[in-house]
Parts: sequence; C-alpha cells; structure tokens
Amino acid sequence: MHSVSANGASIPALGFGTFRMPGADVLRMVPHALKLGFRHIDTAQIYGNEAEVGEGLLSSGVARRDVFLTTKVWVDNYRRDAFVASVEESLKKLKTDYVDLLLLHWPNSAVPLAEQIGALNEVKAGGKVRHIGVSNFNTALMAEAMALTDAPLVTNQVEYHPYLDQKPIIDAARKAGLSVTGYYVMADGAVFADSVLKDIAAREGKTVAQIVLRWTVQQSGVIALSKTVSEARAIENFAVFDFALSDADMAAIHGLAHTDGRIVSPSGLAPVWDKIA
Repeated sequence: MHSVSANGASIPALGFGTFRMPGADVLRMVPHALKLGFRHIDTAQIYGNEAEVGEGLLSSGVARRDVFLTTKVWVDNYRRDAFVASVEESLKKLKTDYVDLLLLHWPNSAVPLAEQIGALNEVKAGGKVRHIGVSNFNTALMAEAMALTDAPLVTNQVEYHPYLDQKPIIDAARKAGLSVTGYYVMADGAVFADSVLKDIAAREGKTVAQIVLRWTVQQSGVIALSKTVSEARAIENFAVFDFALSDADMAAIHGLAHTDGRIVSPSGLAPVWDKIA
C-alpha cells in the first residue's frame, strides 16, 4: 500500500472505516482487515464502537506502532474541558495512549472555532495525538482553521465519490499541504449499478468497488476509506494497488459527478457547502 504525505504525516492511502458498524462486526472485521494488510483504521466517538476497535487492534497481533489510528471528537465535546476529557475517554476505550490522527467531526458554530482548534493543539502538545485535522469543513472553514492552528492540519475528511465533485476542497487542501480523506466512496451503494463503472470494471477484470477505490487513491493527496462487514469483500477492497486506471477512465469517472450528488448533509451540522464552478 502506498501512503499520502500531508504536512508531516504519512497516512496509508486506503483506510478501513467503521461507520455504522456494530460492535460484533468490528471485533470480527478489524483484526481481519489488519491481517490482510490494512494499516489505517478510522472510527469516531459518535460511532459508539471505539472500545471494539481497540479490542480488535489488540487481538490482531499487529503492533500498535504499525497502525495509523484515527478518531473524531463529537460536536457536543468541543468546549475545552469536555474536549480534553473526551479524548482521554476515547484513548481508554481504544486501549492506547495516543491516536495517530484526531479530527473535529463536524463544524459547530456554538463553540468558537478558536477554542476547538486550541483544544486540538493542546492534546497534540500533550502527546495524546500525533496529528490533527478536520472533517466536513468547507473551504472557508478550512482556511479559518489553518489560520488558527499552531500545529499543521493534515486532512479534511469529507464525503467523496464519483457523483460528488469535491474539486474546491481538494484544490484548497493540496495548496495548503493537506490531504483529503474520502468517506462514502461507494455513494451508499449507488456505484454498483452504474454502467460506466461496470464497463471499466469488466475491461480491467476488477470489481466496481475496486475501480472506485482505485479512482480515489489514484488522485494526488486523496485517501479512501473502505467499509465492509464481509471478509471476502475486504480482501477485494484491499487489492487496488496492482493496477492503474487510464487518464480516459479517470476522466470518465470524474464525469459522473452531478449537482445533486451529495448524500450526507445533516441539518444542524453541515456547513454551507462550496459551489462547484
């Protein structure tokens, strides 16, 4: 697997995500993914499965230092004292004394962004986290966060799939040295019925999921989170580094984006998203 370099961080380009994954599945799949070769595991406080992720890491037999572990602070914990306490609780659940990457999960205007970024920097300075970043930030919030932080931000984790053009975010991140981490890369399953993707998959002798993951990680500075509760599909999802898509196929997949492609935009959390030119 290759890694993405971003403001001093080296992040495995393909991560294993645990969003909406019940604890029993996490206990089964995290060790399986790590044994396959995944070295990037993504969770969050709000997922309710940090404890199972921690147990899965321990039972995998893979050394903690060899795994890039990400979690995210939930919006209710953004006040400084609650933030620090929540990170301590996350570390306890994850059975580790540090995480590799800690993110603000969504914007929360009820707490000054300076306080949120200050808390991120505080736990980093204290050795609780190695790197910091944000999630679901638009370009304006990214710029504001970068202006407020002492330590560099290394990623903005956002929804990204063939039907959603995230060029403004990706361009701004590249200019600032950040990576972009894409979640929902399968567009909640919509990609599997797509004739363009099925045609490319047939020509390459790959699955549609492999084509989408390859399209994602083949873009400079972009990381993909894959998620499955199937051991067989996890094997397939990991096998995306032994081929490359042509420029024409990359362009064809980019061409699938449309103006109403966004899936995740929860009221009360989502910012005003960047408009696509």
